[in-house]
Amino acid sequence: MKKEKTKVYIYTRVSTAMQIDGYSLDSLKSRMKAFAEFNDYEIVGEYEDAGKSGKSIEGRLEFNRMMEDIKSGKDGVSFVLVFKLSRFGRNAADVLSTLQVMRDFGVNLICVEDGIDSSKDAGKLMIFVLSAVAEIERENIRVQTMEGRIQKAREGKWNGGFSPYGYSLERGGSLSMRKKQKQSL
Repeated sequence: MKKEKTKVYIYTRVSTAMQIDGYSLDSLKSRMKAFAEFNDYEIVGEYEDAGKSGKSIEGRLEFNRMMEDIKSGKDGVSFVLVFKLSRFGRNAADVLSTLQVMRDFGVNLICVEDGIDSSKDAGKLMIFVLSAVAEIERENIRVQTMEGRIQKAREGKWNGGFSPYGYSLERGGSLSMRKKQKQSL
């Protein structure tokens, strides 16, 4: 009699359009599929949130659909595979509360690249630590981005989007008044 394979879901998420258009999602999936094959896991569901931030689980439709499937026991999965913990979430409270819900339904998390398995004590500890680090990293990225925009504004450079009516965007990111506008003044 053949032993039944351990059933798993895979979950992928990238937050920017650049990552969506690039190879990120396909690369993440292929690495997780190779991991599943190596460990003789059967992938019974794939969930993908392209262009969604990890700051919250709200608005991540596929993540929430996966959680509903876990709660219903639909496929009898034992694990959810993610590439890295930061792909699962960048909000420590969300990560930990979601992980608790998963564990309540007998499902653990494996972070393939990080080498973390939440079914093991060391894995639980690493998830606690890395989820806090991911949240701090997200906040640092936000602050650095805002500081960069403020500095551009101080230098008189445009921060993005369409240039205001009557102005054109020059090389180097500065605005100049259009010729017709200058003549009418």
